[in-house]
Amino acid sequence: MARRIRYAMVGGGRGAFIGGVHRMAARLDDRFELVAGALASDPARAIESAADLGIRGYPDFAAMIAGEAARPDGAEAVSIVTPNHMHHAPAKAALEAGFDVICDKPLALTVAEAEDLVETVRRTGRVFVLTHNYSGHPMVRQARAMVAAGELGAIRVVQVEYPQDWLSTKLEDTGQKQAGWRTDPARAGLGGSLGDLGTHAHHLAEFVTGLRVESVLADLQSFVEGRPVDDNAQLLLRFAGGARGMLWSSQVAPGNENALRLRVYAEKGGLAWSQEHPNQLLHTPLGEAPRVLARAVGALHPAAGHATRIPAGHPEGYLEAFAQLYRDAAEQIAARREGRAPDPLCCATPTVEDGLRGMRFVAAAVASSRAGGAWTPV
Repeated sequence: MARRIRYAMVGGGRGAFIGGVHRMAARLDDRFELVAGALASDPARAIESAADLGIRGYPDFAAMIAGEAARPDGAEAVSIVTPNHMHHAPAKAALEAGFDVICDKPLALTVAEAEDLVETVRRTGRVFVLTHNYSGHPMVRQARAMVAAGELGAIRVVQVEYPQDWLSTKLEDTGQKQAGWRTDPARAGLGGSLGDLGTHAHHLAEFVTGLRVESVLADLQSFVEGRPVDDNAQLLLRFAGGARGMLWSSQVAPGNENALRLRVYAEKGGLAWSQEHPNQLLHTPLGEAPRVLARAVGALHPAAGHATRIPAGHPEGYLEAFAQLYRDAAEQIAARREGRAPDPLCCATPTVEDGLRGMRFVAAAVASSRAGGAWTPV
């Protein structure tokens, strides 16, 4: 078995949500070992959070990167799980110091920061994986493989939506940590629901279809009074090659917990996938009855098998999809260090360039909405 990759974490300390998810995902396939962290913006809490996990603790990410780079047994990769405004600085510092980086989405706070990270990754040659985790689901990779193989023919319409309901009231005023930073443009960026959920939907649509969104017509709302970022976004999409689409993201849709859904319609048939029922993919060939393709059952594409861990009838979900990105990242890191090509099935991870497109998508949507719903190039 390959040696575990030692990694350090920025963010994800006491009271954080996504840090624990990353740590579980990194351990699931036993390819990573957490050795250090700068786990909070408050230095004392950062050190205490590291002690909770039994790892080396640092007061801030700069001290962590310097300290780990100087150790013969130091970290080799850095995982960034902070709010959006703290993605660029630690990612850039880690890349410059020779670390590979796994970063939570969206890529950065602004398009300029995202462009700088693209340049830094290209210049340093480090591995950079952006955790649009839904791309790790086996049936999402099955859908992508079917489209790439031409089984659906030319894509005509793409419908993608990601509604939740947890911000239907002004939860940020109660001191709830996740609501606080996600509704603060200084920490979340220009987009509220669009940056948090819409970037996932945008990436999923492009990941499965292989098409790029060229322009958007957007109508963004802040339904909860006093909220400075959107909590609902409705967009029309124009894709390269002529396909059309719609995207809806919302945090104020009662009855929706995490209802990410993608539908793709093409000249030979359609596909439909739902995050809340991730182990099935609905395939409807034109003129035929719908077929339910199940994870780990039947003649699926190798890409789906690669992302499957357990036998048929045992459901896989959120954590396994997240873990898939860490497993693929481990292969990419190992291959680069060994001077060989990585397994091609491990190369479907979201990239820094995907992150830049996501930031440009948000910026274009905000500009479109402010212009009264004008078509705006991405």
